Amino acid sequence: MCGIVGVSGLEHAAELVSLGLYALQHRGQEAAGIAAIDGGRARVHKAAGLVAEGFADDVLKNLPGTTALGHVRYSTAGGPGLVNAQPIVVRYHQGDLAVVHNGNITNARILREALVAEGALFQSTTDTEVLVHLIARSREPTPEAQLRDALRQLEGAFSIIVTIGSTLYAARDPWGFRPLILGRCDGGHVVVSETCALDLLGAEYVRDLEPGELVRIDGDQVTRLEGLQPAQRLAPCIFELIYFARPDSKLWGISVDRARRALGRQLAREQPVEADCVFSVPDSSNSAALGYSEESGIPFELGLIRNHYVGRTFIHPTQVGRNFKVRVKYNPVREVIEGKRVVVVDDSLVRGTTSRGLVSLIRDAGAREIHFRVASPPVRSPCYFGIDMPTREELIGARLSVDAIRESLGVDSLGYLSIEGMHAAMREVKGASSPFCDACFSSSYPAPLSDVERGYVNHRNISEARQ
Repeated sequence: MCGIVGVSGLEHAAELVSLGLYALQHRGQEAAGIAAIDGGRARVHKAAGLVAEGFADDVLKNLPGTTALGHVRYSTAGGPGLVNAQPIVVRYHQGDLAVVHNGNITNARILREALVAEGALFQSTTDTEVLVHLIARSREPTPEAQLRDALRQLEGAFSIIVTIGSTLYAARDPWGFRPLILGRCDGGHVVVSETCALDLLGAEYVRDLEPGELVRIDGDQVTRLEGLQPAQRLAPCIFELIYFARPDSKLWGISVDRARRALGRQLAREQPVEADCVFSVPDSSNSAALGYSEESGIPFELGLIRNHYVGRTFIHPTQVGRNFKVRVKYNPVREVIEGKRVVVVDDSLVRGTTSRGLVSLIRDAGAREIHFRVASPPVRSPCYFGIDMPTREELIGARLSVDAIRESLGVDSLGYLSIEGMHAAMREVKGASSPFCDACFSSSYPAPLSDVERGYVNHRNISEARQ
């Protein structure tokens, strides 16, 4: 999962991109990068860690231009390290080309092998670089046609921003897995992963890019180009609404906060319990816990306090880092917990490492009973579309029954939201039935998994991946 921002037709574009990335910092903390285009030439700066750490004023002053694009990264393909940080910038006959990408291309290894066989030289191990080589080798007559030709060869999840010279392009994959949003600002335009970035930039929401759409942006002019044929089954990622997106964002016309409250209310209907208070695993579960409290009538309390100077444990790339951060990220409020029957609401349960540590903290704070409630179904299958759920062996919901997970966590009761209840909650906030990708819960993959079928991604039985 990553966050991307593009700016066209605005002075100090790199500074605006840095602000947009700051708003999207929750989507990736391993590295950040910005490329600014001035007179067709791209200047790029990348830095490990947070945006605020790598993009001081003196750095941004050396990134002139009215067009820029940027990226915050956490690795799901290609591994960590600056060599795989984006934007990727190359020299191109129509001006420098830069690209940023959110998602996972599920036929990247097959395409890469073919390109290498034809003599292509890769500088990184990220799947995004495949797109650059496909553009360069396209025999189409114009840059736009070459970009379209390259995009049509990709499978899987890709929300992409590309600059060719000073022209900015944006596209979404035919399934619409990852969000990409168009905004207007002071005579120019911005493209962002979430609406919370528009808010920080003071930009006006225009619309979501549609699945399979390709647009060209030149300052105040937005042109819809011939794009990609939308898939028969659209599949925006439901885990964006459950966990990844900020609660103050809107994705696909849905308020993230309202979606999570609806999930919490449905969870309370399906998994009731007698208790003295409800509290969340902050911050991504706050809205779901409020919804559980609203529906159940059990008072909402602040039982855990989060240290906001520690990154999100789920997206830390090593298990050692996750274990360490559980101990430093949260502190229980003993006055709320001691002697009480508590309901702890979490948005999801992926590996179980963080949850075991939290339960231990809550026990030590004197809880009489701990009832753990999860505002999503058990995660039983890897995600191949850009979420860090890489192997079946790592997923506690794939290895253990609900009762065995309860014993593993050391809680008095454990209750998950059902798949049917999850979709019912989405209908509650959307007002109509909406398609979503729920493959991590249902094992039903909406897009081809060509690399998996070829055996390049050995995360699960291939017959299971075809389901």
